[in-house]
Amino acid sequence: MAEMTRDEVNAYLDKGPRWGRLATNGRNGYPHVVPLGYFRVGDHVYLNMRGQRLANVRRDAKVCFVIDEGEGMRDLKGVVIEGDGELVEDQAQVLELQREAARKRGVPEAELPTENRGGRPLLRITPRHIASWDNSKP
Repeated sequence: MAEMTRDEVNAYLDKGPRWGRLATNGRNGYPHVVPLGYFRVGDHVYLNMRGQRLANVRRDAKVCFVIDEGEGMRDLKGVVIEGDGELVEDQAQVLELQREAARKRGVPEAELPTENRGGRPLLRITPRHIASWDNSKP
């Protein structure tokens, strides 16, 4: 199993609309895992927050985020990010991050979001450890 370089990890994270699984520490001591869309800006990964995952992060900001794909062992590829979560609750900041994410997806400037629909905070994950694999690499 071959690891990805940091540049390969970033390219993999930016590849397009994707889903990952966020694990937070539940109040009962068990992991709480939910599938979520995400985007990356710089070294940080961002996710929309609400409900139990939001309550969990308010209580314990240590999180794990997993993005993976593949049909069989020979083409499995993925990234695990262990990191510290920080809530971005200022709505102007949230909107600017959403606009940056849209720019990265190729949305024209005139069509960028002008308001944060839903008013939800974002979770900013600062990676502390990144593990990756790409079984298709020789």
